[in-house]
Amino acid sequence: MSDHLLSMDEMKKVDDYLDRGFKVRYVYENLSGMFVEFERQEEVCLQILTAEARKYIAEKLQEQTLL
Repeated sequence: MSDHLLSMDEMKKVDDYLDRGFKVRYVYENLSGMFVEFERQEEVCLQILTAEARKYIAEKLQEQTLL
């Protein structure tokens, strides 16, 4: 899968979780990528591999903290 398609897929997953009412609870990075923990009633962890999707989750996290 090309980097662009992978980025789009990761951003869609982020939007899907946020649209279903999940909130970003915790974000951490290591050599395997960025891991984003979403929380609602249950907890879900999503691995982000691409730089574009990492920037996107940072924007969404800023929006969440402003609300």
